[in-house]
Amino acid sequence: MATETCHLYLDGTSYDFKVEGDFFWGEEELLYKEKDSVISKTSWSHQGYGVVDAFEGNEFEDLRASIEKNIIRAFEANNIPYDKDTFKLGDYHKVVTNDEMHLQVIDITRNLTNEDFDFDIDKLTDRFGKILGYPLTSWVEELQKSHIQIRINRPSSLDINPPHRDGYLSYWEDVINVWIPIEGCNEHTSLPVFPGSHLIPENEILRTGSKGATINGNTYFVPCILKTKEGDLQMIRPNPKEGEALLFSPFIIHGAAVNRSESTRISIELRLPKVKS
Repeated sequence: MATETCHLYLDGTSYDFKVEGDFFWGEEELLYKEKDSVISKTSWSHQGYGVVDAFEGNEFEDLRASIEKNIIRAFEANNIPYDKDTFKLGDYHKVVTNDEMHLQVIDITRNLTNEDFDFDIDKLTDRFGKILGYPLTSWVEELQKSHIQIRINRPSSLDINPPHRDGYLSYWEDVINVWIPIEGCNEHTSLPVFPGSHLIPENEILRTGSKGATINGNTYFVPCILKTKEGDLQMIRPNPKEGEALLFSPFIIHGAAVNRSESTRISIELRLPKVKS
């Protein structure tokens, strides 16, 4: 196993971090299947992502309250002291003050299901299906459950995924990725994507295998993409606003959501399979 420097650009600003793993160039194949892809009917299929309206009425506030409830539940499960009357999501890093505590929290918040929320996730599932022109479901057949992840990213931390494609994992091959900003999401913190990268064949990508990348002692299920034949990754932050969602192909390169602010960034991630006909 080697230690490599992942050097990339976020909206033109360079950033790098160390990754441990065994890196290799892929086969001469394109994993993204344009015909019948979940994004094939959109006007943004070539760039691989789009920002859409996601909520109606008080839905956003209801989801936000449910996310806070889940984070507090993780505090209490791990005996992490907090002030119930004054706690704010953006101040998470003032409560969770070290990596050990953070790993205890995300061990719970990264593997939730619909039943963990006081919010009807399938309202979003139906809404996004209409936008895409394909029926979606929140049930992931291979996992035999729904899957929801609260992403918590402390300021100036390595609370990030490496650049990756979810589609390398079999259960995410035919899904729409949904990223929804909840707290502290802005042009300095929101999720980066590499526009058009779902159209890059595997032999032009240098990456690890699944569960083959370690950053700051944390090993990831997703492979780390180090660079392409063209060089360092050129990523941008689409920066959806409150009430919007970022939808993208599971084969677009995304991740490395460095938080360059003074507040904790909270977002929620859904992966919604296309209903098989």
